Amino acid sequence: MPVLSIRLVPDPLLRQKAKRVRNIDGSIERLIDDMLETMRAASGAGLAAPQVGVLLRVIVIEPPEEETIVLINPEIVKKAGERLVVEGCLSIPGYRGEVKRSASVTVKGRNREWKEIRLKSTELLAQALEHEIDHLNGVLYIDHLESPDKLYQIEPEEERGL
Repeated sequence: MPVLSIRLVPDPLLRQKAKRVRNIDGSIERLIDDMLETMRAASGAGLAAPQVGVLLRVIVIEPPEEETIVLINPEIVKKAGERLVVEGCLSIPGYRGEVKRSASVTVKGRNREWKEIRLKSTELLAQALEHEIDHLNGVLYIDHLESPDKLYQIEPEEERGL
């Protein structure tokens, strides 16, 4: 499984809306495997297909010490509450920003077996789901900053993006 190149801001592909996946086949299976390998190699917690140059609605998330999540055509169906979080992104290395995210989210989509699933989440998983689904719509976490001073540079050893 090759490690794919991660697109970096200001790559215009990161601002495009991804297309729905019509069915699972060998190319989608390979994409998922390559995305997981790429995310792990970059020490990330999540990755969306547009970040590796593929405009399809596929995300992978690997919360620390939790099961890996693969979602195809994910949609947020419910949000509740609000909280301030610090976020980073593999497509914006060297920076973190303070943004508002939902306290909980419910997402529906399909897993890699093409089975419909629904996930209710809070905390880091809710944040990761919102972050990665934003990528599928051409939205970056920096778009949620209340002001430019909420974005700050970090040292390389602090790097771990969603």
